Amino acid sequence: MARRTVADQLVAQIVAAGARHVYGIVGDSLNPVVDAVRRANEAGVDIQWVHVRHEEAGAFAAAAEAEVTGRLAVCAGSAGPGNLHLINGLYDANRTGVPVLAIASHIPSAQVGTNFFQETHPDRLFADCSVYCELVSTPTQAARVFRTAIHHAYGDRGVAVLTMPGDVADLPAEGDDVDVLTPPPAPRVVPDAGAVAALAAALDAAGRVTIFAGAGCAGAREDVLALADALRAPVGHSLRGKEHVQVDNPFDVGMSGLLGYGACQAAMEGADLLLLLGTDFPYDQFLPSDVRTAQVDVDPTHLGRRTRNDLVVVGDVGETVRALLPLLTRDRDRRFLDAMLEKHHRAMTGVVGAYTKDVERHRPIHPEYAAVVLDEEAADDAVFTVDTGMCNVWAARYVTPNGRRRVIGSFWHGSMANAVPHAIGAAFAGRARDGGGLDGRPRQVVAMAGDGGLSMLLGELITAKHYELPVKVVLFDNASLGMVRLEMLVDGLPSYATDSPAVDYAGIAAAIGIPSARVEDPREIRGALREAFAHDGPALVQLVTDPRALSLPPKITRQQVAGFTAAMSKEVLGGGLGEVMAMARSNLRNVPRP
Repeated sequence: MARRTVADQLVAQIVAAGARHVYGIVGDSLNPVVDAVRRANEAGVDIQWVHVRHEEAGAFAAAAEAEVTGRLAVCAGSAGPGNLHLINGLYDANRTGVPVLAIASHIPSAQVGTNFFQETHPDRLFADCSVYCELVSTPTQAARVFRTAIHHAYGDRGVAVLTMPGDVADLPAEGDDVDVLTPPPAPRVVPDAGAVAALAAALDAAGRVTIFAGAGCAGAREDVLALADALRAPVGHSLRGKEHVQVDNPFDVGMSGLLGYGACQAAMEGADLLLLLGTDFPYDQFLPSDVRTAQVDVDPTHLGRRTRNDLVVVGDVGETVRALLPLLTRDRDRRFLDAMLEKHHRAMTGVVGAYTKDVERHRPIHPEYAAVVLDEEAADDAVFTVDTGMCNVWAARYVTPNGRRRVIGSFWHGSMANAVPHAIGAAFAGRARDGGGLDGRPRQVVAMAGDGGLSMLLGELITAKHYELPVKVVLFDNASLGMVRLEMLVDGLPSYATDSPAVDYAGIAAAIGIPSARVEDPREIRGALREAFAHDGPALVQLVTDPRALSLPPKITRQQVAGFTAAMSKEVLGGGLGEVMAMARSNLRNVPRP
């Protein structure tokens, strides 16, 4: 009978907890764990090692799989540099709040503390990006620590890190094997009746109410719409709240924040009472300080850390709204709601929609138009993974939620290069055996990548090809760090070191064996996308877009205007008049107007 190791025990626990993949790069101190995965897989256990090209990508992939499935996902890195590469993706996963287990293998236990080759201290290094981080040093301890880590990942909704020397992983296992908590139905957090009554009285007393909804509204869309109807309240949302509340929402007034659009900002600033539902929206400069504010959240730590609270309710959004509705007594007119809906309509047709009409002949391609065509051609249940930067903007403004689509990004951590690694994890999650797309087929995964992000982890195209994943990389190639360029301009600085050389990414993909197309004519976008989506495996469509197309926030301050003016003056004085004029032509219609 084969010897059962601590590593075998770990693999048995993660499989029992729902994990199906381990993302990482094999080698060195990690080898006992990798071999335990191999043996389990060959014995028919539903667990697979996924060979990524960079451990950071492995952590991002695990985060996306966990977000799509709700199950534990696992990533791993060998001692020293290997597990250090995990840290950026783990920060992203932990801040997103998804159950991820990271295996950070360690140098031989006898060498710890001697400044040995590749020695680091993962149990210290990962403490800030995890909800649990512990060292496994003996087989006697191992089983309980494994299950404790898994329980923390599920229970605290975040990253659990196991640091384990390779020699410990290879020791004979002791104790029981499997006794883990698989995720039960989420508990109901019922609000205090007195707090709900106080909120109802405040809402009845307010003439104009605006709802601002976040990711905490997941599963409560019908409740939120019922409340909006009762209050005659416009409903705005954060980026993470978009997919949960915007679907068929007659009260929708768009999004606020740096990527915002529509009338959301005006609705918040024009309200007598702003009701924050399930959001920890971080940008306090977009939350009005002179408007009475109430907040509902299941997590008490979220209350009041972004803006002043006049009223708070701790509870699930759905539970709270259902308790609140029968207590509301005031009859309301629709004047405020109708005014905000009209303002939103004008903003969507006059500003957000400006680049989506009559631009089929414009070169370089307007990225807004490309995003609209992508939205129309993508599957109804597609998973969109979105690079940080301008791709965030195009996804936020032009990808239409329908209750089946998902939009995943580094929305809280804001890392570059997340789209393709996230897409890899989403694609593994969406394969048929794990619950695929419509009609049992593998779920379509669309990576909306920027050239800056793709180039940073370009090797992950090899991973997509290696496993023939149905990842469609739609590359918005403006040969520029567009968001950084905008940040410089609003700070009064001319853009510097933001431009990249022209790169034939389609040619690179083709060299790897991925079907690809390079598109410069906007009339060819739809056909290229259709051909890519029809392919079973990975495909790449490189869209050469306008580098001067900028995203302006819905609220522009005097300081930002001064910054733009100063930056443009510096461009002119530096001999860049042509660049200034080209930028003006590209963005004139995109400037918000009252």
